[in-house]
Amino acid sequence: MSDQSLLKISGLRAGYGGETVLQGVNLTIAPGEIVAVVGRNGVGKSTLMRTLTGLLKTSGGTIHFNGRDATADGADARARNGIGYIPQGREVFPELTILENLMVGEVAGKGRGTPDYETVYRFFPILKERTRQRAGTLSGGQQQQLAIARAMIGNPALMLLDEPSEGIQPSIIKNIARNVRTLNAETGVAVLLVEQNLDLIVSLADRGHVMEKGRIVAELGPDEIRSRNEVRKHLTI
Repeated sequence: MSDQSLLKISGLRAGYGGETVLQGVNLTIAPGEIVAVVGRNGVGKSTLMRTLTGLLKTSGGTIHFNGRDATADGADARARNGIGYIPQGREVFPELTILENLMVGEVAGKGRGTPDYETVYRFFPILKERTRQRAGTLSGGQQQQLAIARAMIGNPALMLLDEPSEGIQPSIIKNIARNVRTLNAETGVAVLLVEQNLDLIVSLADRGHVMEKGRIVAELGPDEIRSRNEVRKHLTI
């Protein structure tokens, strides 16, 4: 897989202030894969996501993305090169309309193709119905759909999904899982998923990595990642 990798992380270290959270993370994702990083709260999963987006600088190791060394790239450059980020807590622009939020996503995809609003609206029809509605008035589930759609508009090669189920009712979680899986099948976009929700992990991921204390300590193959009992061992339930 290393020869065909979309994302390859080697010995990645990062943290906050004087504290190192990521203790040498190694991880590889091939084009089109959906990979989950699972683990208990506080082990460094969201720190990994922020480091991959460029929002947090590395203190060691390398990040290779799409055939080039992206370690020194900032968040803007990584977004333009095809990394779409759906942060924990969604972080839509509450005062902007749905359409204006989606237009923000166009910036990341500039030069990589024409924004495909019809595909976005096909996956999330509620967004088409409410294009003029302010994002801050949407429900949590609708805001999550908007956050995913905003990343989709940029035509990413890799989508980083950080705790997408947080604060969302189960029926919407199932809808998001179905949409992400279909999007992956239709467009080939790869997905790195950080999640605590057992149902979402087993229904979505092709394989997984287990994180403890800032390190990847185990791999979960296709059979293991679809086993509720196996995945449950590594989560805070």
